[in-house]
Amino acid sequence: MAITVVPANEASWDDLQAVFGRRGEAARCQCQWFKVRDRDWKSLPVEARAERLRDQTDCGDPQSGTTSGLVAYLDGEPVGWCAVEPRTAYPRLRFTRVPWTGRDEDRDDPGVWAVTCFVTRVGYRRRGVSRALARAAVDFARDRGARALEGYPLVLPPGREATWGELYVGSPSVFADAGLVEVSHPTPRRVVMRIDF
Repeated sequence: MAITVVPANEASWDDLQAVFGRRGEAARCQCQWFKVRDRDWKSLPVEARAERLRDQTDCGDPQSGTTSGLVAYLDGEPVGWCAVEPRTAYPRLRFTRVPWTGRDEDRDDPGVWAVTCFVTRVGYRRRGVSRALARAAVDFARDRGARALEGYPLVLPPGREATWGELYVGSPSVFADAGLVEVSHPTPRRVVMRIDF
């Protein structure tokens, strides 16, 4: 079965919401976790998070010059989402969630883009959706003028399964398959992977 990936503004809002579903962490988060500062997170209801995502993606407007991610289709069925845009769009990422140990670059460099989230629709997991999205994210960022693209996957200890969707940030193998390489390992479980264009 063929996986195709399009910028979110070329997908419909209904398709994106089909990927997020009506229950679970993706439906509650609406891909706002890295976009909203810690102090504001709990006061932002799910409906407001969804409205923010709708504005950020510009779903249903193929002529839009901006969007915040990609939507994957498997034989025409919406099956996946990947958040990808300039790193500066993610305040929580830049300041609290990924340690900067050993890195001396400017956190506010708009030329560095980031992949912060993958969502694969229930019933379509383990079919290569995240890998297709990661590869598409590389092209998407490069085509829009990015100087580099980073991902921040978690490393699971050998034999341990992921719990509660903690691999929404991706796994090292997903990013490696898209051409990113490890540039730092700031915590035992967090890896920073990157491709420079």
